[in-house]
Amino acid sequence: MRLAALLLFPALASAAILPGMFGPYQRASDSPAALTDQPLWDEFGLKDSETAVYRNDDAQFTATLYRLADSTAALAAFDWQRPKDATPSEVTPVAAQTAKALLVARGNYLLKLDGYKPMAAELTPVLDSLPDVDPTPLPTLPGFLPSQNLVPNSERYITGPAALQKFDSGIPPSVAAFHLGAEAQLGVFHSPKGDLTLAIFSYPTNQIAMLKVADFEKLPGAVVKRSGPLLAVTLSPPDPDAAERLLAQVRYEAQVTLHEPTPVTTGQVGNMLVNIFVLIGILLAFSIIAGLFVGGFRAFLLRGRKGQPDDPMILLHLEER
Repeated sequence: MRLAALLLFPALASAAILPGMFGPYQRASDSPAALTDQPLWDEFGLKDSETAVYRNDDAQFTATLYRLADSTAALAAFDWQRPKDATPSEVTPVAAQTAKALLVARGNYLLKLDGYKPMAAELTPVLDSLPDVDPTPLPTLPGFLPSQNLVPNSERYITGPAALQKFDSGIPPSVAAFHLGAEAQLGVFHSPKGDLTLAIFSYPTNQIAMLKVADFEKLPGAVVKRSGPLLAVTLSPPDPDAAERLLAQVRYEAQVTLHEPTPVTTGQVGNMLVNIFVLIGILLAFSIIAGLFVGGFRAFLLRGRKGQPDDPMILLHLEER
């Protein structure tokens, strides 16, 4: 048993994703991350997770790393794990901080630091060392959520039934129809008569969104609006007028990318002409060398056949036809 444990230890140590050093801190211990709401982690495609304690003399902090299915899942986990009192951080594009903690999403990874907020220069080497980072861009759906009267840190990205049940249980998964490729962005908004929850569902096509409007309108107290492939819904709003004003802010705008012609400068034309002449020179040199090789080889063969008649020339005799 002891020998088996010794043989197994290097394999376990090599499986650790977090580095041995984090700025001036050294990893002192590690263990699997403690997980709650397992169905939600499963929906986000959690592949690995670990928690490590780092120490520097008497100071210490805890780092927890989650490796998820893709960048969308990491964004959804980031929204979920972000503390209510967090404020945006500038260390990375997707980061939030409290007085003693930092939460960062990079690709398909989510990193949580408790007791230490590193500078960007200390954090970047750690993030760059993560293996198999998903380069997929983040979804654009959060950009359609209105910002006016939005409760800070109330945003939730919905990728499936487990997240919908946890964050907006009034909408049945069968109505959302995630099997059709739906995803949703949710937020809570202040109104004079109470807070209301707005969910914006995104479908692959406008036609699918049009078909789903009737299903959402059947929900008790639902106020629904469709804009392109987006379908916005709020259930039983305490202030119907505020709900209407909020839904009016949800507008789908298709993004069109124009491929503009690349301007050609005089210097580019000159370089092209130089390259053409260089290519001609290379081809001429190759032709001369090939001709000399063929001629020399034939002369060598003829020298070896002294006194013998040369090969007769092949004649087509076209004049006889």
